[in-house]
Amino acid sequence: MTELEQALTLKPIEDGTWTAVADPRYVSTNAMFGGWTTAVALRAAIDSSADDTRPSAITINFVGRVEPGTDVAIRTRRVGGSRSITHWQSELTASADGRSLALATVVLTDRRDSDGLTVPTMPHAPDPETLDVFHPPGSQGERAMIRPILGQPPFGHSDTLSTAWVREMTGRPVDHIQLAFLADQCAPRSWFWSSEPRLSATMTMSVYFHATEDEIAAIGDDYILNEAVATRGASSTSGQQVRMWSRRGDLLATSEQLCWYR
Repeated sequence: MTELEQALTLKPIEDGTWTAVADPRYVSTNAMFGGWTTAVALRAAIDSSADDTRPSAITINFVGRVEPGTDVAIRTRRVGGSRSITHWQSELTASADGRSLALATVVLTDRRDSDGLTVPTMPHAPDPETLDVFHPPGSQGERAMIRPILGQPPFGHSDTLSTAWVREMTGRPVDHIQLAFLADQCAPRSWFWSSEPRLSATMTMSVYFHATEDEIAAIGDDYILNEAVATRGASSTSGQQVRMWSRRGDLLATSEQLCWYR
């Protein structure tokens, strides 16, 4: 079992209720890494559904600070839906005092073969092995390998676009849970119009999953390309959009994020 898989381990308590440990190996600059929080909320919804549906979307609101090393409870419930589409809620609370830490809505669907279209095109990206390595701050950064292409370091830019190959280093194969984890692996866009790091915290993040089962299976534990750009920063809030690509050019997922910054 890889380190990330251990960090995302859920223990069932009763129907729809799980516990997890906020693994200190996945701390970011401000308590637990948001990608870990998103991934564990998604896993709880998937495990609670007990069927063959797959994630199509998650939206998570980060309510309170998740303290490293503490126990968290995750309560899930099926909100509604049909045979093909079900809506779930996952709420993370602190086991010690019941404080709400994060609230997520998850859409699970019975994905079927159909015709389709991909509108964006993958940006040009050199082979990751030809690029320098960067590790994000915090202990979680030691377990993530980033090979920047554009936008590094993320300060003093006239353009907020960044591209980078990202990889979770513990050898865990990419799946929907890991895509949710990696969707948060981008520098805050407010840093781009700054001369140095500034306090920033994600308030809400959505991840939309587009990849087919075959496209995900083809990745293994390889790099994916994160392409991120700001929408607007004003009145202490900053928007960010992300596209996530496989090495062979499949659009795997897209993400929208809103941050608070000082």
